Amino acid sequence: MKLPDLRKLPAPVRIALFLVALYAFLLSIELLGAGFKSLGGGFAKTLFSLTAAPIAGLFVGILATAVCQSSSSTTSVVVGLVAAGQLDIRVAIPVVMGANIGTTVTNFLVSFGLVARRQEFERAFSTSIMHDVFNILSVALLLPLETAFRPLERSSAWLARAFAGVGGLNFASPLKLATRPVVEFLAGLARGFEWALLVLALVLLFTALKLMMDLMRSLISGRVELVIDRYLFGNAARAFAVGLLFTMLIQSSSATMAIAVPLAGAGILTLRQLFPYALGTNVGTTITANLAALVTGNIAAVQVAFVHLLFNVFGVAVWFPLRALPLALTRIIGGFCARHRVFSVLFVLLVFFAIPLVTVILLRR
Repeated sequence: MKLPDLRKLPAPVRIALFLVALYAFLLSIELLGAGFKSLGGGFAKTLFSLTAAPIAGLFVGILATAVCQSSSSTTSVVVGLVAAGQLDIRVAIPVVMGANIGTTVTNFLVSFGLVARRQEFERAFSTSIMHDVFNILSVALLLPLETAFRPLERSSAWLARAFAGVGGLNFASPLKLATRPVVEFLAGLARGFEWALLVLALVLLFTALKLMMDLMRSLISGRVELVIDRYLFGNAARAFAVGLLFTMLIQSSSATMAIAVPLAGAGILTLRQLFPYALGTNVGTTITANLAALVTGNIAAVQVAFVHLLFNVFGVAVWFPLRALPLALTRIIGGFCARHRVFSVLFVLLVFFAIPLVTVILLRR
């Protein structure tokens, strides 16, 4: 059945359809998270028994988070183990670093929805990979420093003691409020067949993405692009603030970045504009976690949350002034994977699954 030409539909109808597609898109991301968590949550927890050294912790963090697609789940397990004395904070810190890397798999899945259009795919895949380039560069810089001088451990411990008893804030995510009833209903139906939930999520993701892209092409006028370009992403500080505040609001850096991927694919936003936005999402998700951790009053929870925050703040402080390097690496890798699309799949499989798993097994011996 051929879909009608969207450009012939009245603008209000197209806007309504776009909002429906956006909801379906965000719902699919939440369903992906629920599906990954159901299938891989148990496996992710068993990985922590293999965490004996800081470098192993890094790869456990990547793999555990990639499997369940929830850095908050990984961090929650870390908090529990640290609080129980079963995981040393010096090993927990690399796990948190790894969780920062592993949480971006969803972005790549979104970019694969544009694989049929090379230019759009290159822009979308590059946007996805940009997040990881920043995280990997930050780990490459901070992990050796942490091993030698322990700046994250010491500063997070000091902050945890300083803020002990201050109290925090725990507020509901509008995204989760809007999607949770549907996610819980579908997850209940799929109990015992979690793979079906993942299949449904992927079908919904790619369908909603296709509709969103088509509607964006028909809706985005020069004036709208000007508003996005000038007022939301007019300068780096503004883009950073948008990413930070948006992520704090919906409490999901995966969703915040996933929304940016099709905008990049459509050519509405550039990598240079999205780089500070991505940094803002990284920091935004940790601020929300810090506020929630402070509510508990648990020193271990607060320290782990501060580790996550400080890792991203230090990374921003270093790589934003030196952004030419991560942007150059992003363009090189993104361009290569767009020309040889099989390598885009290999990149995801190797970076998030194969290399971490093999490394953890080898280090365990």
